[in-house]
Amino acid sequence: MADSNDPLIVVSNRGPAQFERNEADERTVQRGGGGLVTALSGLVSHRDALWIASAMTDEDIAVSTEQGGPVDLSIDGIDYQVLLVGSDADAYDRFYNVIANPILWFIQHYLWDLSNAPDIRQEELDAWDYGYQAVNRDIAGAVLKQIEGRERPLVMLHDYHLYTAPGMIRAERPDAFLHHFVHIPWSQPDSWRVLPGRIREALFRGMLANDIIGFHTHAYCINFLRCCDELLEADVDYDRCLVRHAGGQTLARAYPLSIDAERLRRAAESPEVAAAEREVVERRREHLIIRVDRADLSKNVLRGFTAFDTFLSQHPEFREQVTFIAHLQPSRQDVPEYAEYLERIEALVAVVNHRHGTTDWMPIDLKIYENFPEAVARYKHFDLLMVNSLFDGMNLVAKEAPAVNTRDGVLMLSENTGSHQELADCVLSVNPFDIQEQADAIYRALTMDPEERRVRAQHLKEIIFARNPGDWVDDQLRDIAELRESVA
Repeated sequence: MADSNDPLIVVSNRGPAQFERNEADERTVQRGGGGLVTALSGLVSHRDALWIASAMTDEDIAVSTEQGGPVDLSIDGIDYQVLLVGSDADAYDRFYNVIANPILWFIQHYLWDLSNAPDIRQEELDAWDYGYQAVNRDIAGAVLKQIEGRERPLVMLHDYHLYTAPGMIRAERPDAFLHHFVHIPWSQPDSWRVLPGRIREALFRGMLANDIIGFHTHAYCINFLRCCDELLEADVDYDRCLVRHAGGQTLARAYPLSIDAERLRRAAESPEVAAAEREVVERRREHLIIRVDRADLSKNVLRGFTAFDTFLSQHPEFREQVTFIAHLQPSRQDVPEYAEYLERIEALVAVVNHRHGTTDWMPIDLKIYENFPEAVARYKHFDLLMVNSLFDGMNLVAKEAPAVNTRDGVLMLSENTGSHQELADCVLSVNPFDIQEQADAIYRALTMDPEERRVRAQHLKEIIFARNPGDWVDDQLRDIAELRESVA
């Protein structure tokens, strides 16, 4: 067994901290963005861990070079030991902007319009060979260096950026225990056929180097097993959720991610949130609808606004009585599809506001920036939260907002989110492609009997507060320990 004093090795593309230089040319450090960092911060706050991640900025690379090893940090009350791994700039650009985003992200969220895209040309093939594989090799090399001399080390990798790194680690350290958690949906076999055969096989072989692969839902586990069955013709045991292969076997397991609801509730009581609340309360009408998302194609923002437009057209009695605040964080604006999508969002908002607005009422209040206190202030006061994602690995907003809401707010939730599996009994479920159903759900939420609202909101809170990120971590470590013992 590994030495119990050895820290976990946690590996991801984005780390918990990002270094920059300010106007005075002083080094600054801020918390890394994104849901994955939030999830893994919960992990390292519960366990001693070394976090290995890509160097994302020039200053990250400078820190990596100066330190020559891990650096100790404390951010937002959590202590981290972080090792930042630098890669060639051109290789990293190919890795991130050609393969990981958009190709893998688009595959796993069913975003391709296959009649038009993708086109796999030499550029994409080179990006795989000299970008994605190169960065995975850099990360794998850093892991191998850190586990040198350790007996049966435990390495926990994360997400779609690092699908081939496990195979590289396994080739050098067959004794290592490798666990990989995928934070986004795992799509069905046909979606993966857009990849050339050699790339697809390298990706799946890399993943099967893991001992356990974790997903948010059992449905994603089954999709992965089906991919191995149909695309690799592997020996798949659906009853036991495992794949047998030349290197042994790989288990697929579901670990739905929880939020740190108590920590969020403490944040909701902060002076910064209180200040933001005053504006929300002053500007709200009788009803408040919110959405808090990244401006990502998978979030289905356009259909959500179209559903609201339809609702106002069919129920004019609600005009001037409801405000829809859409708090969107810019996302991947260097990807052309995302830049175009944000332009389409802004154009649609202008159309809806022109069609239904008055001199003193703007139906949709579009906010495009990242501001956590303001997001939490809106969480506290919504009457309806709209989460209508096309597909989502989990969607933590569906858990965060109800946890601190004070108005028995109703949650409209896409049936294609991972969180729907847990929350379905107390939400208004919608098909994300059915605009009329979403418009009807808006009407139902805003006219719902107060007692039904109270019961639904209370049930939501009970489910959300029943688990925390520590439970998510413990479930995975328990399976790891059981499998290690059975192998021993």
